[in-house]
Amino acid sequence: MLTLNDKELLLKKGISEEKIAEQLACFEKGFPYLKLSAAASVDNKGILKTDEAGQKEYLAAWDAYLKGDKKVVKFVPASGAASRMFKNMFEFLGADYDTPTTEFEKKFFSCVHDFAFYDELNAACLKNAGKSIDVLVKEGNYKSVVANLLESAGLNYGALPKGLLKFHRYADGTRTPLEEHLVEGALYAAGKSGNVNVHFTVSAEHREMFAKLVEEKAAKYAKKFGVNYQISFSEQKPSTDTVAADMDNHPFRDGDGKLLFRPGGHGALIENLNDLDADIVFIKNIDNVVPDRLKGDTVTYKKLLAGVLVTLQQQAFEYLKVLDSGHYSHEDLENMIRFVQQRLCCRKTDIKYLEDAELVIYLRKKLNRPMRVCGMVKNVGEPGGGPFLAYNPDGTISLQILESSQIDMKDPEKKAMFEQGTHFNPVDLVCAVRDYKGDKFDLLKYVDKATGFISYKSKNGKDLKALELPGLWNGSMSDWSTVFVEVPLSTFNPVKTVNDLLREQHQ
Repeated sequence: MLTLNDKELLLKKGISEEKIAEQLACFEKGFPYLKLSAAASVDNKGILKTDEAGQKEYLAAWDAYLKGDKKVVKFVPASGAASRMFKNMFEFLGADYDTPTTEFEKKFFSCVHDFAFYDELNAACLKNAGKSIDVLVKEGNYKSVVANLLESAGLNYGALPKGLLKFHRYADGTRTPLEEHLVEGALYAAGKSGNVNVHFTVSAEHREMFAKLVEEKAAKYAKKFGVNYQISFSEQKPSTDTVAADMDNHPFRDGDGKLLFRPGGHGALIENLNDLDADIVFIKNIDNVVPDRLKGDTVTYKKLLAGVLVTLQQQAFEYLKVLDSGHYSHEDLENMIRFVQQRLCCRKTDIKYLEDAELVIYLRKKLNRPMRVCGMVKNVGEPGGGPFLAYNPDGTISLQILESSQIDMKDPEKKAMFEQGTHFNPVDLVCAVRDYKGDKFDLLKYVDKATGFISYKSKNGKDLKALELPGLWNGSMSDWSTVFVEVPLSTFNPVKTVNDLLREQHQ
């Protein structure tokens, strides 16, 4: 099935023939839906809602942790292009009308002065069209303004990643999301030495631009907040690309007979996360940032999530030391069971039937694994995954973040669970990636490979199937200890379309 050219390509990408066979088998058999127990909620103890006393305790725990010598890293997936953010404006550019017609188009032009990139866009219009935005609009030449925003002769925003776009305006200039993440890092992730470690995953074509922006801006924020930035970048590995298949589940080949590979989705970033030298890692999407005047809640709840994490981790470490010592009582084991079932929300219905030796093995396995605490916001109809109590391959029930594609929507009961969920996932995670002896976990061992996803695409007019790896915060972290904590909606301010930048939260 594989030609000599295929084998050379696999070697270059670092993909084994076994991996290709495994991926093609996924197209054949598909992926099973996850078996659900319930949507996680505050009521069923699947989501922790902290009171004032608890908040103070967790914030203090994080402040104390930062005084130690542990390494904290802020991990920001930033490779996504902003093309989807400008979908409506691309459509206007290609439309058979020249005047803003849809509500979206009208809002863009009526509020064009309010965008942080306005001055830069105006300069591009003056340079390329010889006229300001206001003059072009007055003349009805709206498309010239949009072309200067999206195309390479102008700002080229249609091809750049979100992290490099001007999002927010300040008295002393503008900021990109990359800069806002640097500021955030200084506010909740600075260690006792004043080091702030920030890691961005970027695409190869834009890496130089990210590095240039860091070179230009990092010193300014380091001085402002009295910190030292350690900023690093990585790219999605070619070895995480997945082979495309035709509609008969054979390898898809382009016009030259070459195998077609596609990026494996954000789940590929588990490899980048695994390569980090860190004790605690914050994960947050590049576009979920706000100006300084609104950062209070973000900073408070980031610290709170981290405080919950290190508090739970400390307890798990103490229990593991007791187990490894061999000196424990029946009462000790009962305390551990309560901790795993109630605090870590990992439930095993037949646990009371386990012999002591089996119970110790079970508890050790559930305590000695990576841990994450994830913020969850109240459901207000935003698209995206949600928090669930789901069955695992070993028969336990634990907390998982699931996408709609992982749930059997033809089953009325499961569909109702999804639709009636009280919270959704804003991608707000804090992760602990070392064991109690200080050794790094191999995160690749905790991925549930049965949680991938098949989507339908096309290439040069030919239909194809694409394989997405288990999502970074979905199946890639399936076998982690997971805890959900309610956080306010004010901490979730993503920019999905350019007009989202006109929302009060981004002005």
